[in-house]
Amino acid sequence: MTTESPPEDAQDKYIVPGLERGLRLLGEFSSRERTLSAAELARRLKVPRSTVFRLLATLEMMGFVERTDGGREFRLGMAVLRLGFDYLASLELTELGRPLLDRLRDEIHYPCNLVVRDGRSIVYVAKSVSPRPFASTVNVGTRLPAHATVLGRVLLEDLSLDELRALYPESRLEVFSESTPRTVEELYDMVQRDRERGYVLQEGFFEASISTIAAPVRDRTGKVVAALGATIPASRIEPDQLDNMVEMVRGAAAELSRLLDYRPPEPPRPFGLG
Repeated sequence: MTTESPPEDAQDKYIVPGLERGLRLLGEFSSRERTLSAAELARRLKVPRSTVFRLLATLEMMGFVERTDGGREFRLGMAVLRLGFDYLASLELTELGRPLLDRLRDEIHYPCNLVVRDGRSIVYVAKSVSPRPFASTVNVGTRLPAHATVLGRVLLEDLSLDELRALYPESRLEVFSESTPRTVEELYDMVQRDRERGYVLQEGFFEASISTIAAPVRDRTGKVVAALGATIPASRIEPDQLDNMVEMVRGAAAELSRLLDYRPPEPPRPFGLG
């Protein structure tokens, strides 16, 4: 006795056209075409541009796509990753970053992490655990508030004050420790100082007695796409080791940025030379 598949027209009655179009739209993005415009998506899907705008609005609201290039184009959002963390392992960022995390861990002997931002949260996408006893509650996939964490501050560096206000429209930010900024303006001033410094080192910002060193990872466009950091019991940091550890973290972040094709802008040449 054989089981036959239902005829094609019988299968069609179970198809949800909007869902099908949304999934087809997501499938148009690739490693070669990371950004696409609504007009280009409408052409490829052979549907009216108004339909594509509705699909994009829905997917953007759910975090599956996000705007880029001043809102004219779209790219995949972090919600795509939440469909399954097996996909995380295949990302260029984590593939390139994991060996660097392992090397940094071996150099400083403390846990090292790589995180990205998803809206108002940071998401841990890779970690390297130290053999030293160290109580850590974070795993790949752990989400923490961006504004209240050192790694999150790094990931907010590129945002303007208006963009931060759009992300945090409330008048007072949720407080997690004495160090948490209370307002968007206070947060903006803090992350701009971090940006000028090029790294963050702070004790007890999110958890008491825990110090974090973090530095930005940038892609070929210069955008901060991840934060690379080390987590250390504050009482164990020797002052004479701090500078060396900071430079190691910054070096690992800079190396990952280079692997992502980031090229720092060249300093201006002195006037009259050349």
